[in-house]
Amino acid sequence: MNAWAFLPLIASDQQIGYCVVSFARPRHFSEEDRSLLIALSGLVAQALERARLYDAEHTRAQELQRGLLPRTLPAVPAVAAEARYLPATEGVQVGGDWYDLIPLSGERVALVIGDVMGHGLSEAATMGRLRTAVHTLADLELPPDELLTHLNELVGDLGDDFYATCLYTVYDPVTNRCAFASAGHPPLAIVHPDGTAHFPHVDADPPLGAASPPFETHEVRVPEGSHLVLYTDGLVESSTVDIDEGMDRLAQALSRVVAPPPEPPGTESAPTTLHDPGRLCDALISALVPEQAATHDDAALLIARTRSLAPGRVVCWALPDGPIAAAEARRRVTGQLSAWHLDELSMTTELLVSELVGNVVRHAKGPPRLRLLYGRTLICEVSDGSLTTPRIRRAAETDEGGRGLQLVAALSDRWGMRYTATGKCIWTEQALPAPSRPAVT
Repeated sequence: MNAWAFLPLIASDQQIGYCVVSFARPRHFSEEDRSLLIALSGLVAQALERARLYDAEHTRAQELQRGLLPRTLPAVPAVAAEARYLPATEGVQVGGDWYDLIPLSGERVALVIGDVMGHGLSEAATMGRLRTAVHTLADLELPPDELLTHLNELVGDLGDDFYATCLYTVYDPVTNRCAFASAGHPPLAIVHPDGTAHFPHVDADPPLGAASPPFETHEVRVPEGSHLVLYTDGLVESSTVDIDEGMDRLAQALSRVVAPPPEPPGTESAPTTLHDPGRLCDALISALVPEQAATHDDAALLIARTRSLAPGRVVCWALPDGPIAAAEARRRVTGQLSAWHLDELSMTTELLVSELVGNVVRHAKGPPRLRLLYGRTLICEVSDGSLTTPRIRRAAETDEGGRGLQLVAALSDRWGMRYTATGKCIWTEQALPAPSRPAVT
């Protein structure tokens, strides 16, 4: 080379590099040449700076999105659960898909998945707001239809440009029943231990932000060892596959992966193998989204294998109406804890049931019902026919009452209240003595 032009690259009053233009022959740079090369270097600098800022913004958006999703799912006795998040391979904007698993009272668990329509930083932020709202509403023990009603109001307050879908499911390991409500989301898939996969035939309500309550709660019974599969439309729908075809492919893949292997002739029937939800997630993604396929939408997948609480670890009694109910509750509790070899907890549990049953006799409608659950903790539940919400009062030194719930809060590790179909239920949890803690399988 016989001529060179060395041009600093300036962007936002900062030098970000150099541009060198060389020529094979000797060259005299006129004023026009200089102006052209300086303008060219300015355009190059601006393009490089914009690309750098765009990459930085996309990286921050991805970090924000990943930070708003749960890092790990909590371990609960009711289900064994795993989740996967599959980002889109086409485009650079982040999506608003999300999922969660929330422990509830009575060893129940909430499984939730949703999708904010659109892509971008605002959609990712909206996803985080919805996930936080679902956690708050789940702590209030709201049924699925009421929870989606409150969530719909939140999305509506964000403006006319925001819409989201959501599927909220509550599984009870005592009754093996699953209650769910959907706002425009793809239906829940249920896979029985024998590999039979189906989608409950229910009409989904419109998406959040476009729906008019009330929503509807549906209930189904699922055998122990079944799989509950929650997913977003990015897993079953694309530009080349419509959602009906995608759901058929999902059902076939689930049946193929979960179905027990054929037994050799002449062998006895072996128990159904309970598949690991993590391996099932990976198998479904491999079957539905091949590595070479280009995807334009993010996809989230949440799979939970159901467990049941052993019948011997759940007892329930109908107590008599009137003051005698507290004495009957104490007698029942003492006998049952002795049978469970939890005599260490007898005195505390007697005090708890005395206060809870006494509150029903004095302030609510009877007759009360008492239920004990022996799971990862000892759960004591007292139900009545009143919808009045109990609250802790600040009792003065001269007050003769008003300290019952303060005593309940002091004696238990956790306590709370939830509404039932016939009234309400007040529950408490106590940690088990170390030698008696059951193994979770």
